[in-house]
Amino acid sequence: MQEESILTTVFLPASLFIIMLGMGLSLTVADFKRIIVSPRAVMIGLVNQLILLPIVGYLIVVIFGVDKITAVGLILLAVCPGGATSNLITHASKGDTALSVTLTAISSTVTVFTIPLIMNLALEYFLGQDASLQLPVLETIGKIMGITVLPVSLGMLLRRKSLTFANKMERPVRIASVLIFVLIVAGIIVSKWQLIADNFADLSLSTLTLNVVTMFLGFSLAMILRLKITQAISISIESGIQNSTLAIVIATSIIKNEAFLLPAGIYSLMMFLTGGLMIVISHNILKYYKSSTDDTFV
Repeated sequence: MQEESILTTVFLPASLFIIMLGMGLSLTVADFKRIIVSPRAVMIGLVNQLILLPIVGYLIVVIFGVDKITAVGLILLAVCPGGATSNLITHASKGDTALSVTLTAISSTVTVFTIPLIMNLALEYFLGQDASLQLPVLETIGKIMGITVLPVSLGMLLRRKSLTFANKMERPVRIASVLIFVLIVAGIIVSKWQLIADNFADLSLSTLTLNVVTMFLGFSLAMILRLKITQAISISIESGIQNSTLAIVIATSIIKNEAFLLPAGIYSLMMFLTGGLMIVISHNILKYYKSSTDDTFV
């Protein structure tokens, strides 16, 4: 029990810190300026992540009729931003990696404030007036900033101070981030295996639906609004691949109720399968567009 506590309260937040630090090493202030210089793709991506995702999450809760604890866990997953995994899948899918990183960075900053507000509403709506479960907004913002904004800012500062060092470390840290993420999540899944196995049949379809539907909506909206195909791929992945690590950290370290991590734990398994499928589909889509149209949308 003590080992599980150390895993979720120490090693998991530490791994997320390293993941976000690695993201910061690849960012510059110019990435954040992209929202002003080239706002359409960024705004469409942010609308998907910050508005459509929570709505889709709520609709899935209603349609599947899940229990109240699972409902809160799904909403928690839906309000989390993208993460390093979405950036890697975008890069492997030959999408617009710069757009992906920008969306992850901006949404990670914005959700520092939106997560506490939406989660308090979800806790009250689904579980009633249980004061012990209410998130202290300012304290929660501070904790989320400590494991997201702070390491990203530190990574950006290191990049500004030594570009050579940042370029040299960016790839190893990113690879290490994914490995750490996989190991930590695997550790949590193993430690909670019986609980996850007992709930897998009930939760796999709802978490898979959240993943697939949001990816499809992200891609469709981007194409309807005539973005480039590479941008559509990025927005699709950023919309559908959530930062499940952050969801697990919030469930275990901030809300302090491990029951809420079940959707994120199962989702972590699902997103690698759909992410791999997305890489294959994206390569075929790009091949089709390059052979059948002009370069306007590529």
